[in-house]
Amino acid sequence: MPRMLDVSEDVRAEIGDEEADRLLAGENSPGSYDCTSCRTPGDSEQERTSTVLFVGEETAVLAFAHATCIPSQVVQVAEEQLQGAVRSITGGESPRPPQTPPAAAPGQAVLGVTSGLVLLEEELHPALVVEPTAPIARPGSDSPTDEFLTLLIEQGFQPVHALESVPAQNPGWSVLLAMGQLHAVLQPGTDGGSPTAWWQAHQPLQVTEGWRTAANKSQRVLVFAAPVGSIGQQPREDLLREALEKAAANGNLVAAMMPLAGT
Repeated sequence: MPRMLDVSEDVRAEIGDEEADRLLAGENSPGSYDCTSCRTPGDSEQERTSTVLFVGEETAVLAFAHATCIPSQVVQVAEEQLQGAVRSITGGESPRPPQTPPAAAPGQAVLGVTSGLVLLEEELHPALVVEPTAPIARPGSDSPTDEFLTLLIEQGFQPVHALESVPAQNPGWSVLLAMGQLHAVLQPGTDGGSPTAWWQAHQPLQVTEGWRTAANKSQRVLVFAAPVGSIGQQPREDLLREALEKAAANGNLVAAMMPLAGT
């Protein structure tokens, strides 16, 4: 029986017309599956289903997702992440433990990302808070001035002076949630090219079931950013909100609303 599959042009280009036609005819596609985004069961005979192709340097894995969660697309991921996913799916050896990222060079900052639910306009919104580990200088500049927020405002983020309303959408930016984990924040590609990772997790980040449910429901994520030392690692969401409110009051917060998975 033909499946209710969506195969995007990008996925078709990667797997070839013959394989795509076999999928659409129901020859190589499963009836039931676990959605690669929300991790709940799906049935390609009963509901629209997206084909999602995860591509690494050497490995490619075809997965399936509810069309209401994410569209059919090609997702570029690190080879090590993909190999780990393959091993866990096939029951092979356990994925490698997370490795310590290389130490940043002097003056080089790493972007730290925290997830949490933020109450705005009487609704809980899935949010990410981005804070670098050191001041961010303008590329090519030797100035010690931290221009992190200025650079983001130039990229379409909006200053936040109070945590009251949902920030405006930043066109071309998106948040990639795949296989039920947070993978990247994507920014527009140059000259109309494919989106590139502005931030990419060294290892996919786990998010709470409540955060993932809220993100899948709204299909959008609020991304807040603040200079180093403004937010810190807060163990609870109420403390995270207090830190965000303080940063906003001090003029140290920008934000943007981004669609989920590039939709």
